[in-house]
Amino acid sequence: MTEALIAFAVMLALTFLRVPIAFAMAIVGAGGFALLRGIEPALALVGQVSRDTVMTADLSVVPLFVLMGNFVSQARLSEGLFAASHAFLGHRRGGLAMATVVACGGFSSICGSSIATAATMAKVAMPSMRKFGYDPGFAAGSIAAGGTLGILIPPSVVFVFYGLMTGTSISKLFAAGILPGILGILLYIAAVQITIRIRPSLGPPAERTPWPERWRALSGVLGVVALFVVVIGGIYLGIFTPTEAAGIGAFGGFLFALAKRSLTFASLRETLVETAVTSTILFAVLIGALLFANLVNALGLPAALQAMVKESGLGPMGVILLILMIYIVLGCVLESMSMIILTIPVFVPLVDSLGFNLIWFGVIVVVVTEIALITPPVGMNVFVLRSLLRDVSTGSIFSGVMPFVAADIVRLAVLVLIPAISLFLPSFVRN
Repeated sequence: MTEALIAFAVMLALTFLRVPIAFAMAIVGAGGFALLRGIEPALALVGQVSRDTVMTADLSVVPLFVLMGNFVSQARLSEGLFAASHAFLGHRRGGLAMATVVACGGFSSICGSSIATAATMAKVAMPSMRKFGYDPGFAAGSIAAGGTLGILIPPSVVFVFYGLMTGTSISKLFAAGILPGILGILLYIAAVQITIRIRPSLGPPAERTPWPERWRALSGVLGVVALFVVVIGGIYLGIFTPTEAAGIGAFGGFLFALAKRSLTFASLRETLVETAVTSTILFAVLIGALLFANLVNALGLPAALQAMVKESGLGPMGVILLILMIYIVLGCVLESMSMIILTIPVFVPLVDSLGFNLIWFGVIVVVVTEIALITPPVGMNVFVLRSLLRDVSTGSIFSGVMPFVAADIVRLAVLVLIPAISLFLPSFVRN
């Protein structure tokens, strides 16, 4: 137990020294295993984990979904989503912030990345909110919060990693993320409305769009709806495996980009290179986390935690609340993907031993991670927006996301207390 905690401390220290998280986990994992078992077993472990990860057929879903999101961005489908949301909601106080949240939810259904969703919607939504005099911090906060839906609403790369590491069905995890994602959109809209009631100056109304133009604006959403229905509907009905659906989704995104005439040889090359870089980073994080997980398991941390829980007298729900608190603390210092991959081998055996459903727990973990994406001091979505919106201070963005953090805490409590919200749709999934 003590050795495992020292390993965690060393890994965190390396990240504070600006060592990339993937390398920090790999160094500590391989180095600790070498001290524990010897150099040769450690080198063999590094080779085996790297090879098995890269050669795992199920992981081909990751670059394919990343490619789909990049093609969709090239096709500028995000602009159609925001235009339709703007047409129906923009004339209300705070309407553009609500439209941003809805558009983020729609874009998340074909992207799968929170950071990509936030970065894309910043370019689309921020100019309109500036035009109508929105408070910059509140406007950026709505984009940062809406972007977090990217890792919950399917397709989600985080759910892919969680499913492979825990042996749970990726198809069921995708289905499990739909209702919590919709609940998140509704609570974010409620957060906007409450905030605007308190401070109306934060989000003035835009012009009212005539009904004929509203219906025309809906045509810009058809591509997103079609892609989501084919990809996620095919998985839900058991027609495709997640890997097959990812391939179909990537090809569909390619066709949309061609149809929009936004794809040139230069942009195609850029899209493919960006997909390769993003996928490589994700695989590096996964390999590093698996090496660290092997060390943690060799040191007996999961078994030690189970023994501590039995001795503590904490009930099952008390354990869940403690785990959530740990995630919130870790979210202040770790990047979200790394945090999930790093903690899954530690917490999942404990949660499973207490009889909780691992699909439900996966949704809970992702929602907690969403909170980490917009809370200080790390808040990856906040810093992505800060790099894009150089005239908006980091403090202003963090201030702007606070109403959405409150909404996330409410959603987390609801999902913990009512597991059926997460488990209803997966009960109908065939595979």
